[in-house]
This record gives sequence, C-alpha cells and structure tokens, in this order.
Amino acid sequence: MQTLSDIVVVGLNHETAPVEVRECIAFSSEESTRALDALIGLTSIEEVVLISTCNRVEVLATARDTERAAKEIKTFIAEFKSEPTSRFEASLYLRSGDEAVRHLFRVASSLDSMMVGEPQILGQVKEAYQLATQRKTSGVILNRLLHRAFFVAKRIRTETGIGDRAVSISYAAVELGKKIFGDLDGKRVLLIGAGEMAELAVEHLVRNHADRITVANRTFERAVALAQQFNGHPIRFEEILEQLQSVDIIIASAGAPEFIIRYPDVKGLLKRRKNRPLFFIDIAVPRNIDPSINRLGNTYVYDIDDLKTVIEENIEDRRREAVRAQRIVDEAVFQFRKWRESLDAVPTIIALREKLENTSRAELEKTMQNLQHLSSEDRQALERMVKAVTNKFMHDPTVFLKGEGCHGDRATYVDMVRKLFNLDEG
Repeated sequence: MQTLSDIVVVGLNHETAPVEVRECIAFSSEESTRALDALIGLTSIEEVVLISTCNRVEVLATARDTERAAKEIKTFIAEFKSEPTSRFEASLYLRSGDEAVRHLFRVASSLDSMMVGEPQILGQVKEAYQLATQRKTSGVILNRLLHRAFFVAKRIRTETGIGDRAVSISYAAVELGKKIFGDLDGKRVLLIGAGEMAELAVEHLVRNHADRITVANRTFERAVALAQQFNGHPIRFEEILEQLQSVDIIIASAGAPEFIIRYPDVKGLLKRRKNRPLFFIDIAVPRNIDPSINRLGNTYVYDIDDLKTVIEENIEDRRREAVRAQRIVDEAVFQFRKWRESLDAVPTIIALREKLENTSRAELEKTMQNLQHLSSEDRQALERMVKAVTNKFMHDPTVFLKGEGCHGDRATYVDMVRKLFNLDEG
C-alpha cells in the first residue's frame, strides 16, 4: 500500500543567516515562477510552495522521502542561484511532519518574524501560495495546510493582542498622536527633512486621515518631489516658523547641527494658535526640536529615545501575547495531524462503512415500525439484506482506495471521498 506523503520545510531566515547570505539565494517574483516550475519537476517532490522575503527563503513541500527531498532542494537552490552549497548550507534548517506544520503556522502568524506581530508576513505567504496555485504546484495537502495557516493567523490576530501595540518608530509616533488628539482626522502635518522614518510616519498619518501635508527641506527640489508623493505642498526652510501657527503635527528629521525650532519660536505663537495642541515628533539625531518646548502648555515633544521607550514596552507586551498565540498554534497542529491521518485509506474506509451501516440501521428500524406483523425470521432476513447491500456497496471503493485504482496522489481521492460523504462532520 502506498505511504502517505510527509510535509517538509527547507530554508533559512534572519536568525540562521546574515543578510549577505539571505540575499544571495533570495528569489525575485520572476525567479519564483521559474523556480516553482523546476521544483515540481524534482522526482522526490509532489507539491511545493516557495516563500521568499527579505528575512527568509523557504521551500515548503510534500514528499514520501523527506531526506531525499531536502537534498534535492538544496542542490536545486545552489544550481538555480549559481552559488556553492557551502555558501548557505550551514544556515539551512530542515523540518518535517508536525514540526514543519508548526513552523508554517508560526511564520504566517508572525511568531517567527524579526518583529513579532508584524502583519506583512501573512500577505507575503498568501502571495507565495497564490503563485503556487497559479502554477499548479500546490495540491490537496498544501492547499489545506496553507488555508489552515491563514485561519490560525487570523485567529491569533483576533484573540490575542500580538499586533495591538506600535513596534516601529513611525507607527509609535502616530499612536502617540492619536492619544494627544483623539483622532487625526483633518490634522495638518509639517514634515521637516526627508528621512525614511519621517516618510513612513507621514504614510501612517495619511492612512489615519491626516489632512494637508507641508514639506520643508534644505534642498527645495527634494521637498517638491516628496510633497507630490503625498499630494502636499513644498516650502523653503526659511518658511518653517510661519507654518507653526497653522499646523498640528511637526515631524522633524533634518540633518541639522543645531535646533531648527526653539522655545521662543513656539512660545510667541501659542496665543495666536488659541490653545490648539501642537505635537512635535523629533526623530533626528542630533535633535531638531528644542526639548524645553515640552514645558509649554498643550505642547508635546517626543524625541527618538522617547519613542524607543514606548516601543520596548510594547515589544514586551507582544512577547507575553505570543505565549497565548503559541497555544493556538499547538492546538491547530494537533487538528491538522488528525486531518492528515484521515487521508490514510483505512480510517476513511472504516468511517465510510460506519456511516453506511448507521444510516441503513436507522432506516431499517423506521421501516420495521410499520411492519409489526413480520416474524422474527423475516426481520433477520431484512437485516441480513441490509448488511449484504452495505458490503457490496463498500467493495468497489475499498478495492479502489487500498489497491492500485488510485492513479496519482492517493490523498486526492481519499480527501474527495471524505468530502462527498461528509465524513468529517462534527
């Protein structure tokens, strides 16, 4: 009898490999398509999905011989990327069976990410799966596995607080802004400088419905380009102070050796602002905003160290939530194992026979209630007939599933039988 395929993961990530190793075997979108077509052609592999991000490269596959599959995958990566196996072999991990399932559930739920709780990895896994379905390299087992991974990730996101707290500088700044203003609808933003973190902060602010974006930069052309990106308007550096009267949020990341905005600059305009809150996010080093401004009423200054303190507290919260999330993963691994075991022909044949026998027995008993005149011999004859019908009905599917009738992957046929007869109900 044909043995059931096992699940295997071969890969490396940010914990096992430095970036120079990860980038040398990372697959672009175009390469991923060609790689999947080649991987499914390996003799040891039956189904395959390729996940490649900046922090991990993993081949998820089903195979009857996991060690042979792992060797073929390793050789394939070396040949496809024109890199010697010695370049990345020490960084590779191999997981199979329950451990491979647990690993994928953890990856999709961002428990295995560099930043626990980050949402991007789930989208990346979904994209990898979508490509596999398009190339027809994913089948019954990996289809079920990936859908369960998406369900587990959603459940963890819903039932735990793993993604509730800000863990990036830019996002933490926005969350602080919400605490100050209640919501950010219609709030006006002044961006001083064009650093990457400042750009990210503005992107978060725009998503939270902040309104007009004004950009100031020492190089005016750069201010023009960035303003266009956010449908805002550029100003020159000399115009910054006059903007303070009308804006609500200032994000500073300019490369200046001294403060750009000082205590007297802000103190002199508070009356004209009519006590409206003013929020400074200073993510520049050296700092752009005079910290003594924080002493003024309804004025808030946060520098990068303040934001990092918030982030560290939030990361610790996420770690505590990750313990709860791991329990959900462990439960899902057990449930998936039960489904995998059900794909063996024998349990399915037994389940199908039990359902037929129970259904036949129930119908026979209902019929007997209307045939009270029958003798005990007649009743026994009807029972023998029902049993014989069940045996005859079961003969062909039993031979098919246990014998040589399954051309291709037996799991496909077993899974179809379970679906057709609803054997997994309850």
